[in-house]
Amino acid sequence: MATADGSTQDKISHRSPRDQRIRKKESDGVVKGTVVDAETGEEIPGVRVEVGGIGSGTITDGDGHFEVDVAELLGMRSGVGPPEKAVLSFSFVGYSEEVVSLDGRTRLEVSLQPQPVEETDGHPPRDKQYKKQNRDRIAGIENGMPEGAIHYFKHYLEYYPEDLEAQYGIAVAHAHQGEIEQAMEYVRSAVKHGLPPERFVAGPRNLLKPLHESEAFAEYLEGRYDRLIHGPMLGQVTGSSASVWVRTDRPSDVTVRVREDGRSDWEGEFEGRTEQSEGYTGTVEVTDLRPNTKYRYSVSIDGTEFFSGGSFYTYPASDEPAKMTIGFAGCAGYTPWNERMWDTLRTHKMDAFLHMGDNVYTDHPHHPETQRYNYYRRQSRPEFQRFVSGVSNYAIWDDHDFTINDGVGSPRVDKPDWKKEVWEIFKQQWNNPRYGGGEEKPGVWFDVTMGDVDIFFLDGRYYREDPEKHDSPSMLGDRQKQWLKENLRTSDATFKIIASSVPFAEGAKPGSKDTWDGFPEEREEIFSFIEKHRIEGVVLLAGDRHRSDAWKIERTDAYDLYEFTSARLTNRHRHPVMEESLFGYNGNSFGLLSIDTTREDPRLVYSIYNIENELIHQLTLHRSQLDFE
Repeated sequence: MATADGSTQDKISHRSPRDQRIRKKESDGVVKGTVVDAETGEEIPGVRVEVGGIGSGTITDGDGHFEVDVAELLGMRSGVGPPEKAVLSFSFVGYSEEVVSLDGRTRLEVSLQPQPVEETDGHPPRDKQYKKQNRDRIAGIENGMPEGAIHYFKHYLEYYPEDLEAQYGIAVAHAHQGEIEQAMEYVRSAVKHGLPPERFVAGPRNLLKPLHESEAFAEYLEGRYDRLIHGPMLGQVTGSSASVWVRTDRPSDVTVRVREDGRSDWEGEFEGRTEQSEGYTGTVEVTDLRPNTKYRYSVSIDGTEFFSGGSFYTYPASDEPAKMTIGFAGCAGYTPWNERMWDTLRTHKMDAFLHMGDNVYTDHPHHPETQRYNYYRRQSRPEFQRFVSGVSNYAIWDDHDFTINDGVGSPRVDKPDWKKEVWEIFKQQWNNPRYGGGEEKPGVWFDVTMGDVDIFFLDGRYYREDPEKHDSPSMLGDRQKQWLKENLRTSDATFKIIASSVPFAEGAKPGSKDTWDGFPEEREEIFSFIEKHRIEGVVLLAGDRHRSDAWKIERTDAYDLYEFTSARLTNRHRHPVMEESLFGYNGNSFGLLSIDTTREDPRLVYSIYNIENELIHQLTLHRSQLDFE
């Protein structure tokens, strides 16, 4: 049966605990139990149960019971031990976290000790990481446990009464149960305290369907929201064209008008349409533009203008020397007090921004509505909307947007069975020029040309083999690797940038095989190919590590490669700075590439800026450093 988001209903409900009990026999990998208050002995609904090292799990239901398939979750990740040796962590605001080793047990009785809530660095502890706490309760609602989610959110609001995501979560839980009066109470409160009403229009629609069908909600919304729900988001900018992405409240005709900056009349009008099957998103292609020119644009929905005053610059013509600024970073978990980072980015007037993976942290590949929730809460932020409307955006994914922490894919297009739907949902959220090889060969790899700079974006997850199970594993798969080699070989760009979601540099994540350290043969194959074909001007970019740093990869038969990483955009969690790097910084930050190919010796300057817009580190590369002698 078709759903409001264009997926199928059986895909949304097939992972509920009730269905699992019907379809699945008892397994050594399934762990069940109950979580109680250590002082009162009362069951605690809504406790977050995470499988150690996975970043995902479940919550306790309305009776404080939980059930988690540890074997299945561990099976998605490389380099973990057997299920019977796994560790579970239990967290709930107002209680100390409890970490339990299974030691072969499949049933647990867990007691949480009440603990005063203390602020850290001026912010609430927020159940360790804010990005996870609401996401996993939304997954609990999708999994058929709204009572547990309601109990947690209400308890949380006792500590933080104006928290918008908690109010939103309660409204979703009540709505999903058809309790419209209770849902509307929290809809009104959330909007009163600043949540955009468009959040409730956006969805996830299958969880909010009873609310959307109610008269009370329709009456409340009247005149309160814009039909332009998300966006506009710029993308696919070239020297002669651009693309504008939007999400609307219902299938709609979209009109984008453009004019050169300084002119009063609109010079071009371009049409597109949003569709239910695409999550109510669509893109409008804007053509016949002039290179190196500033344009103004507006967006209308079904003939009514909802956005005006947007602007962007077209790129230089292909192969033309130019000056340009490119921002990049990954690891942007939703953190309300760090969302101001998008306004910091905006001050740099970039020509492009590269979202390097772990962009929203879905971490629930079996839960499409939870994936949508993670995208929607970010896309509804005014800071994010301001930023993406004025810069060309390009995005790849990493483990947390594709599967779970350090998760793998497989060489098969359709295995595991959740891969294709995760890809379809990802495509609906971004404005890339291409997504891998399309339906025949899904993925998120693609390339972009900016003047005489080529950028090759890699997909390091969809076809990734488990390095623990293969002697010579592949991260890219044959087709993507051939695409990369051929495009590198034929490119005559001054700088050729390879953007990978994980670092190439050896030792960037000591002891782990999740980076290119787990794929040394394939890494060397790529580097040797560059040397064999004397491909000059190659620069590496990466995300994944929660810091920004620079690395020098020494080569004996070629020029040394430089890798610039940045991956703590809005995240709260950080990784230590590595002594082996040239320099590093693990505060909230982003990377900025200032490129000038008009110089006699073209130059690329890598800068690290923090959330306060302070310059932290800088390194200058000249094209002559990336030549074969």
